[in-house]
Amino acid sequence: MSDVCIAIMAGGKSSRMGTDKAFVEILGKPMIEHLLEQIGDVGQTATFIVTNRPDEYVHLGLPMYGDLVPAKGSLGGIYTAIHYSPGMYTFVIACDMPFVSADLVRYMIGLGAQGEYDVIVPRVDNYPQGLHAIYSKACLEPIRRNLDVDRLKVISFYDAVDVRVRYVDEREYRLYDSDGRALQNINTPDELAEARRLAGDKS
Repeated sequence: MSDVCIAIMAGGKSSRMGTDKAFVEILGKPMIEHLLEQIGDVGQTATFIVTNRPDEYVHLGLPMYGDLVPAKGSLGGIYTAIHYSPGMYTFVIACDMPFVSADLVRYMIGLGAQGEYDVIVPRVDNYPQGLHAIYSKACLEPIRRNLDVDRLKVISFYDAVDVRVRYVDEREYRLYDSDGRALQNINTPDELAEARRLAGDKS
């Protein structure tokens, strides 16, 4: 899969955290910068951010795109990412996943190398992690159909007849995520405190 790009989702309201999740710090560094360090070079041809607050992210020096279809949540963000992506495939990841595994991302990219799938997504406890997934351009129309009727669950289009999904279950992803943290989202102050503890952050 030589034409995969990375899109970082930074459009959420961070209501449970109480402040922008992307910029809360672990080991003195904002979460989004930890993420960028880990996936800075996994074979992508471009990296960009989907956000409706570009002024807050301009210092990262990456291209940024606002939602094509306003107020459609994470699914709308995925749609925006796939639309603007210069590649046929887009690895979409939430900005609050600081422990992402570059090896797992490379493995997922490898699974898509033959072009047999439109979605490649890990499942945790049998639930797909749609904000740590690869999407092909073929997903645009199925997603748009759901956006138009406000069917906004991220995985809502996976069951469409024209979408080929490859799930990555624990027996596979744990080979690249030995400590079980690569798919962890940091949504609340308690989860942030635990993430800092696990990272050895004593601040």
